[in-house]
Parts: sequence; structure tokens; C-alpha cells
Amino acid sequence: MWECGCFLVLWSELSVVWHPWNVKIRKRRLIDNKMKVVQLLILSCLVWEGKTKVQFPEQEKRPDYWRDFAQRSLKDALKLQELNKNIAKNIILFLGDGMGVPTVTAARILKGQLSGQNGEETQLEMDKFPHVALSKTYNTNAQVPDSAGTATAFLCGVKANEGTVGVSAAAVRSQCNTTQGNEVTSILKWAKDAGKSVGIVTTTRVNHATPSAAYAHCVDRDWYSDADMPNEALQSGCKDIARQLFENIPDINVIMGGGRRSMYPKNTPDVEYPGDKKQNGTRKDGRNLVGEWIDRVKEKRGFYVWNKKDLLSLNPNNVDYLLGLFEPADLNYELERNTENDPSLTEMVDVAIKILKKNERGFFLLVEGGRIDHGHHEGKAKQALHEAVEMDRAITRAGLLTSEYDTLTVVTADHSHVFSFGGYTPRGNSIFGLAPTLSDVDQKPFTAILYGNGPGFKLVNGARENVSTVDYQQNNYQAQSAVPLRMETHGGEDVAIFSKGPMAHLLHGVQEQHYIPHVMAYAACIGQNKDHCRTNSGSSSYFSHISPALLFPLLVKWLLC
Repeated sequence: MWECGCFLVLWSELSVVWHPWNVKIRKRRLIDNKMKVVQLLILSCLVWEGKTKVQFPEQEKRPDYWRDFAQRSLKDALKLQELNKNIAKNIILFLGDGMGVPTVTAARILKGQLSGQNGEETQLEMDKFPHVALSKTYNTNAQVPDSAGTATAFLCGVKANEGTVGVSAAAVRSQCNTTQGNEVTSILKWAKDAGKSVGIVTTTRVNHATPSAAYAHCVDRDWYSDADMPNEALQSGCKDIARQLFENIPDINVIMGGGRRSMYPKNTPDVEYPGDKKQNGTRKDGRNLVGEWIDRVKEKRGFYVWNKKDLLSLNPNNVDYLLGLFEPADLNYELERNTENDPSLTEMVDVAIKILKKNERGFFLLVEGGRIDHGHHEGKAKQALHEAVEMDRAITRAGLLTSEYDTLTVVTADHSHVFSFGGYTPRGNSIFGLAPTLSDVDQKPFTAILYGNGPGFKLVNGARENVSTVDYQQNNYQAQSAVPLRMETHGGEDVAIFSKGPMAHLLHGVQEQHYIPHVMAYAACIGQNKDHCRTNSGSSSYFSHISPALLFPLLVKWLLC
């Protein structure tokens, strides 16, 4: 590794000081020859490192290894012939914001490398789900979508315009007078109306685009509080999203994420950052929404927390309502999280499920790994991928707390990003490492991870930055991009849907995004489709939908709980 660093630095210095375009014509041939020697050393170094640092397992050389692997996979596939057609008592929707297929693959490799493996052979928890489909993500007015219109699709079952939440495509962004009459309800409300407990957990602010589509009807996703709204909209009677969180569906059992400053009157110091005026409350109407919520639930075993210690000190058996707001805006990236003060997504999911599962009628839980998207927008691939790995940990935890026999779990994304990785990297290459070749044009190295556009476009002395002169492994390194933009953009390709549990097989093939909540509702016998459900309720109805082959292990698990 030391020798590689020397070669890269030497080559870098020559490329800047002795670049042929910056010297006299009579020296060009000599310099060109020096450059070629150094470039050959770099290539040799990279190839040597790729071959000696990582060796793939010896058994992979044997054809029988792969044949046996395939046979085991085939046996698992044959077991799926007996489809799970039970009624879903519980529904959990994991939404990786911006988690396109390239992000899933890169997160899989990262997960493996964090545990000392090559990475490519690793399985994410979502990889183990038996059913996979693709979702078309376009908005009604956008080929490449945003998170608001897509959230309306996968939560409300209706495609919508970009920038709008909980309203149909007849509503126009930022035009308040197009709201009334165009509201659409979400699967969270369908579940609540059916008597289930409901919850929202996110790493963004709780009034951000994805969670807000579960409860709000707003023609502008950026109307976080009334301070973010134009006077015309306020005078016309439109409500900010934070206010709608507590008024539209007042009995949401669990709400966890960020967003404190949208809940308090303007200039109210934040409980965690009292000296930072940027974190103060923003509300112009003078309302303290947190205080109002506390007053409403104080006789209903309701609790408000703003830090990890208070959250984990709760006994879920004694909690029916929980509001957890852990930051003034979005939560910190997982790599930057204060582990003493801020809960992880996995910890929030653990508490949420333990509270919600007490309801004998079951629950609906929306979990958003929202900062995957933010990492990509900033060109910070390391932040984005660690967020995705953390969400996969939360999926694992949810699986341990629930049963596949009565819980439908869906993992998907709202949209993708113009994120990619490639360059013929060798097996086990660090997902944040270099490709083993140089550019054909400027003869400089490049990282395997690249963006189609974004803030990573940098020129040094009129040329592409030499990544060997910077620490491209650091947490906030912005991967190089082809087109300069202040913020990287979404991608327009399909995203994956992973599913397991009752009726998960209905999520198959290539589907429109708005199909997802209709499947979840059908599986749980809530909302529009109930013809296939028994008219009577209770445990006898529930168990009558479980096949004998599945009933026994379910009863065993119930008895052991």
C-alpha cells in the first residue's frame, strides 16, 4: 500500500508540474516518456493490489460448489409453491428514500466488507425475501419523480404530481385553492379506521415528504410549518404539514424522527441546542404542537421523548402513544450520530413494534430510511450507503419481532439516483476504492463510485481533479460527477420491491408504484378490497385463513412468546 501511495503521488506531481501542455515543446517527448513510466507503475500497483489483497474462497474454483449452491436455491424456490394466503394482521413498509438498485447492490457489498468479507457474496436482509418486483416511479407530471408524488403513490394508491402529498393529480403544486376536493387518504388511515395501531418512524423530519403523505393533504411538500407558507395560502385556509400531523389523524400511536423546530413558536430555543438560533422554533401562529399533543394523551399512556436515553427507558408495555422528536430538523447521518444521545433507526423500530404489537387487531408501520437520499444528493456515497446498511439492520430487527405468517413486510424505494459503481473492479475491492485502470483521456485514476451529475464535479487548474491527491475514503468525500450541479438529482429507472408474508406474491413483475398500498390493504382486509375476507372478526376468522402447514409453527411461536 505504501508503494502504491508513492507511485500515485509521484504521478500526481508529474501530471501537474511537468504536464506536457505546461512545458516547452522541446521537453515534451522527455516528459511524455516519464509520464508513461509512472502510469505503468500505477497500473502495475493497482493490479498487484487487487490480486494480492483479496483472494476469493478456494471452494469457488470447484464447479460443484456453484451447482450445489444452485440446487439449494432451487429447493427454497420450490417451497414457495404453497403461497402464504393468510390475512395480514400486521403490515410493515420499509421505504429506502433514493434506494435504487445500484444502491442496494453497493450496500450489500459494504455490509459484507464491514464484517471482513469480500462483500459481493453477502446477503442483505431484504435479499432473503422470497418475492421481488419492479416499481415504475414516474409522477403524473414528471418522468423522473420526486419523493412527494411517489409517497402519495405508494401510500395513498394514487399517482400524483411532483411536490404534492396526499392529493390527486388534479391539485397543482403551491396553489392552495386546488387542495379542497382533491384529498386522498393513505393506507395508514385505512389501517387506523380498521382498528389497528399505526406508526411512523423516519430518519428525516416527521413532516418531510415521505411520512407526510401518510397523514397530510398538501399542495407543497415544503410547507413544513406556517413559516414556510405564503400569506395567500394561509389566508385561503391551507394548513402546514406539521399541524396536519396532529390534526388530520390525531391518534397516530407512534411518531418518531426529527422536526422539532416546526412544532414550536418562533424563536423558542431548542431543548438540545438552546444557544443555536438556527434551531429555534419557527411557527408564526404561536402554537406549541408538542405541548398540545402531550395534553391530549396524558391520560392515555402517552409519552414525549427527545433523546435516546428517555426513549430506551420506556417500558413499551406501558405506552400506547409515543412522540419522539430527536432533532430540530432531520436526524444526523448514521456515521455522524451521537450514539449516546440519538437513537439509531434500528432502536426506533424496535421500540415502535413493541408498542404497536400490543393491539390484538395488529398494526401498520411506515419506516423510512430517509437520509439515503440526502447522502446521494450531496454526492456523499459513503453516508448514503451506511444509511442503507442501517436500514437493513432495522429490517432484520423487525423480522425478529414479528412472524412471516401474519406480518406482510414490504421493502422498496420511492425513486433512484444517478449513482453508479463500476470500472472492472476486482473481487473484494473496497466499495469506496479506485477502479484498476486510468482514464483514457487525462490518464488519471477514478473511484469505482461515480455520479452522473452533482457537486462532485471539480476542476483543478482546468482539469479533472486527481483523486489520488485527496482522501476519497473519508465519510464526506463527494464522488466525482460528470455534470456540475449544486445537488445531485434523482434517477428515473425502476426500483425494486422486496416482500414477504401474507399475499406477498401479489407483488410480482413490473408494477405501477401506486399498486403497492392496494396489495397491502388487500392482504390485511382493510380499505377497498374486502370481498375475500370473512365477515366475522376475531381469532377464529383469523386462523381460518391459515393453512394447516403454517398453523403449527405459528402456534409454537405464540406459545413461546
